[in-house]
Amino acid sequence: MKRIIIIGASSGLGRRVALDFARYGFRVGVAARRENLLKSIKKEYPDRVEYMTIDVTAQNAVARFNQLIEKLDGMDILLYASGTGFQDPDLTDGKLEQTLRVNVVGFARIISAAYRYFRATANVHPGQIAAITSVAATKGIGIAAAYSSSKRFQQQFLDSLEQLAYNQQVNVRFTDIRPGFVRTDILDANKDYPMIMNVDYAAPLIEHAVLTCRRRATIDSRWLIVTTLWRMIPRCLWKRINLVSLGSQSDQVTEADKAGATCPLPQAKS
Repeated sequence: MKRIIIIGASSGLGRRVALDFARYGFRVGVAARRENLLKSIKKEYPDRVEYMTIDVTAQNAVARFNQLIEKLDGMDILLYASGTGFQDPDLTDGKLEQTLRVNVVGFARIISAAYRYFRATANVHPGQIAAITSVAATKGIGIAAAYSSSKRFQQQFLDSLEQLAYNQQVNVRFTDIRPGFVRTDILDANKDYPMIMNVDYAAPLIEHAVLTCRRRATIDSRWLIVTTLWRMIPRCLWKRINLVSLGSQSDQVTEADKAGATCPLPQAKS
């Protein structure tokens, strides 16, 4: 029976993916900050689910992550789906610091701990490190500078570890999952989002990317076309695009407990 740990699994996409993997017959370790929601997942599959409250920004995050691995009797796959983001054109200190602490420091801390675990254990059967990053990493987005940059960091960090694994002969695979908008309760129900997906549509695509060990997977094909076009825009033109906020009246979007939703992306003014 394979074992998967999902960081950021208490609700939204993370909860759906965790329940699906338990239904598929996996042993599933779930982690997030809200214990009551984690308990509700275990209640549905008490023999297959273990949980641990983990705040990825806390000093004890790695220790608690390792405890969850022990509770699960090992780990074959890590799916990292925790993060935070703001639309922050004023570049406020608090929002910048929070975004970088969660998306950069917390991410690197847990991903590195998973890599060290697989380096020590994945000799015959490969381990897998999968992470939900974002299509927002394609270009630097002015109104969400810290968010888009931190997601780019995540993608580059996975690339770096892939090279390190090759040189250290560590038997581990990497999967970079890049979703667009996913309709969860952290998005404003009264707002329109381009090419938005619901959880029932997005979750199976994410699960397929994990199960097939895809190296990179953009969710979905429409966003793959968009991001391909984004990359073709030269910097001298990109900097001139006037972007407007798209999303909820609040400027915060968090994935820490509602995995898989991405920070509202900007849209060019017509």
